[in-house]
Amino acid sequence: MHRVIISGMGIEIPESSISNEELVESFNLWVGQENQQREREGLEPLSFSSASFIEHASGIRSRHVHTPKGILDPDRMAPYIPARDDDDLSVTAEFGAKAGRKALLDARVPPGEVDMVICAGSHLQRLYPAIAIEIQKELGTGGAAFDMSLGCSSAVAGLHVAYHLVRSGAHRRVLVITPELITAHLNFRDRQTHFIFGDAATALLVEAIEEGDERPGRFEVVDTRSWTQFSNNIRSNFSYLNRAAQEDTSSVPAEGNLIKQQGNKVFKEVTVAGHRFIVDFLAEHGHTPESMRRFWLHQANARMNAMILKLSFGGVDVGHDRAPMVLDRLGNTAAAGAIVALYENHKDMKAGDHGLLCAFGAGYSIGGALLRMM
Repeated sequence: MHRVIISGMGIEIPESSISNEELVESFNLWVGQENQQREREGLEPLSFSSASFIEHASGIRSRHVHTPKGILDPDRMAPYIPARDDDDLSVTAEFGAKAGRKALLDARVPPGEVDMVICAGSHLQRLYPAIAIEIQKELGTGGAAFDMSLGCSSAVAGLHVAYHLVRSGAHRRVLVITPELITAHLNFRDRQTHFIFGDAATALLVEAIEEGDERPGRFEVVDTRSWTQFSNNIRSNFSYLNRAAQEDTSSVPAEGNLIKQQGNKVFKEVTVAGHRFIVDFLAEHGHTPESMRRFWLHQANARMNAMILKLSFGGVDVGHDRAPMVLDRLGNTAAAGAIVALYENHKDMKAGDHGLLCAFGAGYSIGGALLRMM
């Protein structure tokens, strides 16, 4: 079995940003128009949103978006991303490849020396050809490639697979790419979810090193773990079967098929499961939460992360230095969020410091990676 390191990291954050205030203005304009119609039909009015409600509920103040056009238009409330020809590079492959190039540059590894690409994301653009194979072609990497998805745990699940492929010697270098263009799948007219998500792409290069080799400033992957348990509380029904369920196959309704969740249930159940996962996984390696220099957790909800850590630390509050947050300015970037937190918050760590990368997602799913700074 080989030792395994993360030799390179890359992130791609879109330039465009939408504040809570801008999002709420658009949402409330639509609600006002909709309520006029609902009043005429004798239906209960929809509730307005507010920037203060969003920040209190989630900790989010703004989010970066791949394509802002159309999102704030009350008559559309969805990004306008024109279709591309089949022979053109797809939108998500382009997004992911940008992060992938940065990871290769960070590792100083030529693309041809990578023998596997895993595209691990919560919202992949299509079923086939695999986005990973398209990224492989775009970057010029060798070997093989495949897609995988496990909700917001996808990136850590991809790292879990890459770690074992490299550790066993099946592959020498694996590039795990997570292009999360999630605003295109978001229902901006759903008060429970319209404010949650933003877009980001990340990449990790995972490779083997010889015994005794040290790479200062890089992370050795000590171990990884994955856990799942079925739940309907976070769900997307968007599928090719949507068309088959309609008598009129010329149109497919978005309502009910896009992202939906039962927020209170998710908060309670994931908090308990996340805490238990962290404590048990660390204990397997003789660690406690206190022995971790840093936690890079899934960037979904600031209050949920604070509660998970407080439970894990025996009632003690944990601050930004120990568990950095990026969702206040980026929103929930799905599987990319924990990797962005890792990328932006690791250079101050010292040799021998340990940290835990951990993400929670639909499924339910939880993924973890115990890392040691070299």
